[in-house]
Amino acid sequence: MSGRFRGPDDERNTVLKRLLTGIAMLAALTGAAWANTAPDALVRQISSDVIDSVKADKSLQAGDIDHVIALVDTKVMPSVNFEIMTRSAVGPKWRTATPEQRTKLEDEFKTLLVRAYSGALTQIKDQTVQITKTLPVPGSDQVVVQSEVRGSGEPIKLDYRLVKDGTSWKIIDVNVAGIWLVTSYRSQFAEVTSTSGIEGLIAKLAELNKSAAGKR
Repeated sequence: MSGRFRGPDDERNTVLKRLLTGIAMLAALTGAAWANTAPDALVRQISSDVIDSVKADKSLQAGDIDHVIALVDTKVMPSVNFEIMTRSAVGPKWRTATPEQRTKLEDEFKTLLVRAYSGALTQIKDQTVQITKTLPVPGSDQVVVQSEVRGSGEPIKLDYRLVKDGTSWKIIDVNVAGIWLVTSYRSQFAEVTSTSGIEGLIAKLAELNKSAAGKR
């Protein structure tokens, strides 16, 4: 596989939609765990939090990667089950990975996502989030919360898949205008693991993250 991994933004043909995809991901990956909070209330809170945080922080507005990473490290993990996200993105090969390999995959995948979407922070201006519907996923303990990011342009539809984890809900996937984030990466990761295995995927992710860091 050549080049960088494609995010959901590469499915769009306009800069605006690519940037809104980034906002969507960061909105999904920000916030604190809210015990006994309804999933729609959680999504509303964390989505509003990320927009408010960016509006109040010039370094985030500038897309400062260190500040973005700090934001993710302090607020993401309590709100997102990142192990499930990474496991789903890696697919069946995850079962053959060692604990050390799984940790490396999670770390590199998180870095990939943060770097891929940090530039979208500079575009946040007047956006607000509206929850439109919450639907249970049949035969599971999951729900999908549907929402829209609204601003001066066309609203973008977002779906958040959450799973009940004890007394809290955790985000495990995001759908932007019909494209699930984890599914988008799963097919790309499969191309690598089918020929190079888990170590090959770790190396590829590390290479891409190192290359991105060198361009800062």
